[in-house]
Amino acid sequence: MRPSIVLFGDSITEQSFQYGGWGASLTDTYSRKADIVIRGYSGYTTRWALLLLHHLFPAGSTTPPVAATVFFGANDAALKGRTSENQHVPLEEYKENLRKIVRHLKECSPAMLIVLITPPPIDEEGRLLDAVSSYGEKAMKLPERTNEAAGDHANGCIEVAKEVGVSSINLWSKMQETEGWQKKFLNDGLHLTPDGNRFVYEEVLKVFNGASLTAPDMPSDFPHHSEIDHHNPEKVFQERGL
Repeated sequence: MRPSIVLFGDSITEQSFQYGGWGASLTDTYSRKADIVIRGYSGYTTRWALLLLHHLFPAGSTTPPVAATVFFGANDAALKGRTSENQHVPLEEYKENLRKIVRHLKECSPAMLIVLITPPPIDEEGRLLDAVSSYGEKAMKLPERTNEAAGDHANGCIEVAKEVGVSSINLWSKMQETEGWQKKFLNDGLHLTPDGNRFVYEEVLKVFNGASLTAPDMPSDFPHHSEIDHHNPEKVFQERGL
C-alpha cells in the first residue's frame, strides 16, 4: 500500500488540486510513490479545524500519513470590525490551536513529518479591487485583511513550529523577497496565481526532500513494466511477496 501525505488547510489548500495547483504538482511528483490526500476547507480557521481532527486523523489508525502539511492562518488573521470578522481568531488562540493540531498529529504517529505553513502575504490593494468587482458600490472601504495582521499570525506560526519541534515554511516572508510579489503570486490579494502555486510547491518539496521523502528514492507500489517477464508475469510479483 502506498503511504499517504495529507494536505490540511483552508481554501488555499482546497484549491491546490486545480490546474497547476501546488497539490496537483505534488501528486504528479509522487505518482506511484505516495497518495497526496487533499483536506482543504474554504473559509476555515484553526478554531474550526480542531473540530475536524478526529475525523480526518483518527487515533489508533494502523496507516497514519507519513507527512501532513498544516496550512491555516489566512482566515484567522481577518480583522475584527470588517467584513470577514466572523473568521477572526486572536493571535494567542491561533497559536494554541496550532499546538493542539500538532499534538494530535504526533499522537497519531510520532514519526509523521508535520509541516506548518504560514499564511501568505496580503496584497491589500488586490483585496479592495476584488471586493469592488464582486460587490460594486456595496464593497468594503477598508480591506478585511492586512499584510501586517497576516505577518503577525505568520510569526506566531513560526514560533509554534520552533516550540514544538516541527518543520515550517514562512510563506509570508519568503514571498515578499520577490519584487512584484503582489501580482506575481496572488490573484485577488490572497489566493494563489500559477506562479504562487509553483512557489508553494517548491517550498513544500524542499522540506519533504530534506526529511528523506524524496520521491525518486521512495519505492514504487508495484513493479515497473520493464521488470515484468511477459512469459511469466507472475514471477516478479511473487519475488516481491505481492
